[in-house]
Amino acid sequence: MVYEKQASSSSYSLPPYPQEEEDVETPLVTNSPHLSSKFKTIANIFISIVGAGVLGLPYSFKRTGWVMGLFMLFIVAFFTYYCMMLLVHTRRKLESTFMGFSKIKSFGDLGFAVSGPIGRLAVDFMIVLSQAGFCVSYLIFISTTLAFMTTNKNEDTPLFLGLSPKVLFLWGCFPFQLGLNAIPTLTHLAPLSIFADGVDIAAKSVVMVEDVFVFLKNKPALEAFGGFSVFFYGIGTAVYAFEGIGMVLPLESETRDKDKFGSILGIGMAVISVLFGAFGALGYFAFGEETKDIITTNLGPGVISALVQLGLCINLFFTFPLMMNPVYEVVERRFYGSRHCLWLRWLVVLLVSLLALLVPNFADFLSLVGSSVCVVLGFVLPAVFHFMVFKEELGWKCIVPDGIIVVFGIVIAVSGTWYSIIEILSPKA
Repeated sequence: MVYEKQASSSSYSLPPYPQEEEDVETPLVTNSPHLSSKFKTIANIFISIVGAGVLGLPYSFKRTGWVMGLFMLFIVAFFTYYCMMLLVHTRRKLESTFMGFSKIKSFGDLGFAVSGPIGRLAVDFMIVLSQAGFCVSYLIFISTTLAFMTTNKNEDTPLFLGLSPKVLFLWGCFPFQLGLNAIPTLTHLAPLSIFADGVDIAAKSVVMVEDVFVFLKNKPALEAFGGFSVFFYGIGTAVYAFEGIGMVLPLESETRDKDKFGSILGIGMAVISVLFGAFGALGYFAFGEETKDIITTNLGPGVISALVQLGLCINLFFTFPLMMNPVYEVVERRFYGSRHCLWLRWLVVLLVSLLALLVPNFADFLSLVGSSVCVVLGFVLPAVFHFMVFKEELGWKCIVPDGIIVVFGIVIAVSGTWYSIIEILSPKA
């Protein structure tokens, strides 16, 4: 282990965080070292966690049943919050051991501080897979939605030169993504990001309102429990929906009142969980067994429906380079001396685009990424790092809960991955 042991009088009390600069508020997305207020911290939590995963929740509820779906969603939300706080506790412990600020700014830095290059490699590998997986799902959503909006044909029916509308739209986005991903700093993307998040909130709100009216009109038959066979599928999709584990340490670093970060994070996670549950349940309630893997394709024709779908596409289009930034940080650090490398970024965008072409179903892919990569990154690694730092100080109080989380994560990762692969490969009716 890379740090030296130091006795502590309290097992879970956090040492005071080193005080930084004066309390100066900052924009939601910034590279400034200034600190954020409680409101802006909650806003940053919302931006970091809410993504495309929520759009697959109605279909997941169709598979699992709405009661089981809600139960799994809230259980995953609790474990995600708990593991986020494990990372915070672990960093605080290491910083107190180092007698001050120890430059542990990210998940990868924490892995290096706990177990050296192997720890950083494990985190880097999982972050690359997860972030690239998120971006694959973005491209799938954008291309599928635009194909659905602009043609009455099936999205996979050949339209031009043997290419389907979905494939044409995906490659149509490609040159624009090359340009956006060539931008070396996130600062220039900040205005577009904030605009896109506003559009995203408005669009999802309209979807939920539309779901209520459709439900009151149709009142389809609903399943409360889908059976144990779809348990792992639902867990994987729920884990994917909470995609912000890699951002928790930067978020805490930028929070002004760090002693209250746990409660701020808890409030943010609670609000997001309720919104996710409402979005998933209302989507399933509205369309029942007709619920599609991308809920927006259930919306009928009309100007409002088209604007909603276009708004969600705009949000994900401009979110793509932001979510790829951690991938570029890892790739450029390991292969190009941490310097900006245009051809390397474009190669990664090409690989992500090619992978998006191979995925037949949006929701099944969410479950695969959630079960395989996100479970390891969000549950297993935080518990392992916490155990390695606190095992001698806390004894069984550390071994038991951390061990349960690790075992739970491994079981979900293996079983959920296997089930999701079967679902992706199986023919759909």
